[in-house]
Amino acid sequence: MDIDYDKIDDCTLALLHLVSSRGPFGARAWKSFDLETLNRLQAKGYIADLQSKSPSVLLSEPGQARAKELFEEFFAK
Repeated sequence: MDIDYDKIDDCTLALLHLVSSRGPFGARAWKSFDLETLNRLQAKGYIADLQSKSPSVLLSEPGQARAKELFEEFFAK
């Protein structure tokens, strides 16, 4: 079976929007997703702080916008 990793990345980014908390320094979400997927999202510029010791990742501004867009596309009625 061929796997479409872009679709996995999109779904993960949408779920990061669901579990993110927004504060004065941006939106953060727990690193509880597959590390390979998070690495791809970081390479695409959607998240930062992946290598830090923090248990959460920081969504970039483009990452926040894309995560919200994907969340609405996948899960809104």
